[in-house]
Amino acid sequence: MNTQFITVTAVILMLFSGNKLAGISEKENTVRTEASQPVRTVVINANDQMRFDKNEIRVKAGDRIKLTLHHTGKFAKNVMGHNFVLLTIGTDVAKFAQAAMSKKDTEYIPSTGVIAHTRLLGGGESTTIEFNAPPKGTYDFLCSFPGHYAMMKGKFVVE
Repeated sequence: MNTQFITVTAVILMLFSGNKLAGISEKENTVRTEASQPVRTVVINANDQMRFDKNEIRVKAGDRIKLTLHHTGKFAKNVMGHNFVLLTIGTDVAKFAQAAMSKKDTEYIPSTGVIAHTRLLGGGESTTIEFNAPPKGTYDFLCSFPGHYAMMKGKFVVE
């Protein structure tokens, strides 16, 4: 009986005293909210002619990126699949694309050289990913479906 009374009393005290018992003040909650990363929405369309509608994307360092890829074509992903792959600085695009060709089981995504990527899409599909913008610099992005990187590529500029 005493244990229940003490537990109930502790819960009531916590509810009526806000977060102070937990060691978190209202001011600390505000700081965390103000320090949250801005979200930058990016939308890219890919089509059956093996083209992205953007060849350059500009973001700010520290931004949270919400990237949506739309495959606006009609062909299935096994024939005309598209994805978005953001590469690390210094990754050789041609070598990466060559390695991707043998990675059908991972939707043509090699295990190295990748900052972020979407899943492989067929015509009419869309997907959204979120990731943190990498440090300032210019990064390559591409579609890693076999043979697409030559036409489906661009620069991801972090300022």
